[in-house]
Amino acid sequence: MIRKILLCCLLAASMTAAAQYRSEVWCPDNGDGTYTNPVINADYSDPDVCAVGKDYYLTASSFNCIPGLPVLHSRDLVNWEIIGHAVTRLEPDSLFSGEPAHGNGVWAPSIRWHNGEFYIYWGDPDNGVFMVKARDPRGPWEKPVLVIKGKGMIDTTPLWDDDGRCYLVNGWANSRNRFASVLTVRELSADGTRAIGEPAIVFDGNGTEYRTAEGPKFYKRNGWYWIMFPAGGVPTGFQVAARSKNVFGPYEYKKVLAQGSTNINGPHQGGWVHTEYGEDWFLHFQDKGAYGRVVHLQPVTWKDNWPVMGRVPKKGYCGEPYVTFRKPKSDSRTIVNPQESDEFNLPALGQQWQWHANYDQAYGMPTSLGVMRLYTWKSNRTLWHTPNLLLQKTPADNFTATTKVKFISKADNQYGGIICMGLDYSALVVRRTGNEFLLQQITCHNADKGGQEDVQTLATLKPTSQDENDYQFAIHEQLYMRMTVAAGKVRFSWSRDGRKYTPAGQEFTMREGKWIGAKVGYVAQEPEGKTNRGWIDADWWHVTK
Repeated sequence: MIRKILLCCLLAASMTAAAQYRSEVWCPDNGDGTYTNPVINADYSDPDVCAVGKDYYLTASSFNCIPGLPVLHSRDLVNWEIIGHAVTRLEPDSLFSGEPAHGNGVWAPSIRWHNGEFYIYWGDPDNGVFMVKARDPRGPWEKPVLVIKGKGMIDTTPLWDDDGRCYLVNGWANSRNRFASVLTVRELSADGTRAIGEPAIVFDGNGTEYRTAEGPKFYKRNGWYWIMFPAGGVPTGFQVAARSKNVFGPYEYKKVLAQGSTNINGPHQGGWVHTEYGEDWFLHFQDKGAYGRVVHLQPVTWKDNWPVMGRVPKKGYCGEPYVTFRKPKSDSRTIVNPQESDEFNLPALGQQWQWHANYDQAYGMPTSLGVMRLYTWKSNRTLWHTPNLLLQKTPADNFTATTKVKFISKADNQYGGIICMGLDYSALVVRRTGNEFLLQQITCHNADKGGQEDVQTLATLKPTSQDENDYQFAIHEQLYMRMTVAAGKVRFSWSRDGRKYTPAGQEFTMREGKWIGAKVGYVAQEPEGKTNRGWIDADWWHVTK
């Protein structure tokens, strides 16, 4: 009992510390009542938000990464912290286990608060529309419910009407159904768990500048039904608002946010929120290539009953995004950012970390020993096919990530280290060869298309220790590894003492993954066979300037 109480206290202390996390590399709060976009400079693509009193909750796409459906909390729409995840496993298990199902899984979710519960809906383009709910956004979340089975339904949002009836709007994935650019509405059961009506097309962008209409969000305001959605393409498009007095339309529509004369491309797809202070705001993403889709915040001004987002034009209704603006009204003065660094001091995985597939205990485990353990994964394929990559999002355009690791190897060709992962990837690892280690850079281009790994040996290292008494002879290597990211370029370095670092390998150009930004973290792998696994013990991970 005492042990359980102590563990609970430690976990509570960890949550408190995480809640006050302040990033060294990106903080949008300027400390003077203003903020600078992006408010989250990390890949929280397709963001959606809801307000519950003075609290705001955000979720975003997570695709094949687990835990998925991150849940973030804010008191002012500028300062955000990660408080949990809504899914710990994706179904069917056969698709999301064993190897990463890159780009599949959780697409463009929506989060809503209804009758004292939080609901998150998302479309899995291969399986259907799912919903998960919880009374506490920190969890636990109930097991996901398959609301509508089928292919191609994406970007789903529910709307509970004033009479208690529930409706769902969604977009369609051309890659699954060979049609797109249309939005449909159908009725769900009042509890939101099943469809009781057939879909009807309420918007068609085919053959117009509104092509690729997708990502719809559903609202009701002053008797009007609103569908807010992006169109015109992911990196280059704009935001549209459509309104009707009838839930099934017809809807009239206008552009309400576009890049205009700014350098903020494709400002669209996100969530509108009405605050307790009577203000309206819109959170949207900007596609930054290898860095993923980062989150911006814009004020919303109502003009002739149209929601103009960002800077209000002299004529018309299409706003332009602000880079810097005053913060939303709030009673909070706390400055907090999504977690990045990790001391690995508690037996729980930090909220910033995700695996590349459904979790298996053989991937590795947090410990109560002050380290995170990552076991070598047995595979004869490239790292593109490796599920036990332990990764987090890039936190800024420029940053340095440094870690102290100990690699315990029990057989030849076991290796481990750090990686920048995407469609192209590069890793700095130590690989056992006989009773020595080779420091190597592993780089692969066009990994999604079968690209082959290029392995460059950089140095030969004598092990820092060995264990004759182990049940299988092991050699140990302890060192510090670092990656420095600047303007999309990655440089690796390493150190024996954590003070003097030696550059390692060639400069690498980051590239996004499948619908996600490049991610950084740990790798541990070995060839298939019957040898005992090696492992990495990561002491800490520090993100600094």
